[in-house]
Amino acid sequence: MASLKALKGRISSVKSTQKITKAMKMVAAAKLRRAQQAAEAGRPYAERLSTVMASLASKVTVGPESPKLLAGTGSDQTHLLVVCTSDRGLAGAFNSNIVRAARRTADDLMRQGKTVHFYLVGRKGRAVIQRLFPKQIVHQYDTGDIKQVSFADAQAIAEDIIERFQNGAFDVGHLFFARFQSALVQEPTELQIIPVPMGADGSSSPSSAAEAAVEYEPNEEEILSSLLPRNVAVQIFRALLENAASEQGSRMTAMDNATRNAGDMINRLSIQYNRQRQAAITTELVEIISGAEAL
Repeated sequence: MASLKALKGRISSVKSTQKITKAMKMVAAAKLRRAQQAAEAGRPYAERLSTVMASLASKVTVGPESPKLLAGTGSDQTHLLVVCTSDRGLAGAFNSNIVRAARRTADDLMRQGKTVHFYLVGRKGRAVIQRLFPKQIVHQYDTGDIKQVSFADAQAIAEDIIERFQNGAFDVGHLFFARFQSALVQEPTELQIIPVPMGADGSSSPSSAAEAAVEYEPNEEEILSSLLPRNVAVQIFRALLENAASEQGSRMTAMDNATRNAGDMINRLSIQYNRQRQAAITTELVEIISGAEAL
């Protein structure tokens, strides 16, 4: 049984931890509002651009001159999984849920005989994927120096991925991130970003606008050469924004739970401390009374 001194020290230690978790919860709550606004503001443009590109993909005639980002390579043997996680922990199951979704997709593809590679954005997904797929990681993009997500960061990632695709490193690119719904709910999401899926939802079904004729001005090649890389960058930017909001929401919830758990532990330790203290006092009284009676 722990001594009174040990119990008192533990209570003091848990109280210090509780102060830290409470402060982290307040910081996450303050950052969450701005991150949530940015994520929600970026959704309409990203979703509309995805719909437009899906409509174009349903009309494209695959040929030697077709843009690879739109028509694909003609094969789906090699898949690149772009897994976006955070650089910091203490965010509940935020990172592990994203990695788990990527693992399920990788396992399904490998069961079908496909080749799978990983492109990691952020640090927290590396440990698990390095342990399970050590030879399948092609790049690790460090976001530790990024204080606030910008479109330039997404463009840098997109340019690297597109260059790998143009060089024949993979046939299909998938993007994994957590879609923010609330501070309590962050939904792991998978999007196909290369080549452009025919359906607006990532399926092979053309959208309702597929029957409309498309006229390119000034010309098809120039428009698509600008739109296709931009679509990849926009989808990655959206993923980074959604992740930023999801991370703060998950951290706020995790720190709130930690603060309450610390309070419960302090109560239990305080009861144990008081019981042992009372038992020690009772023992001393009995010894005093016994000694007095012996005299």
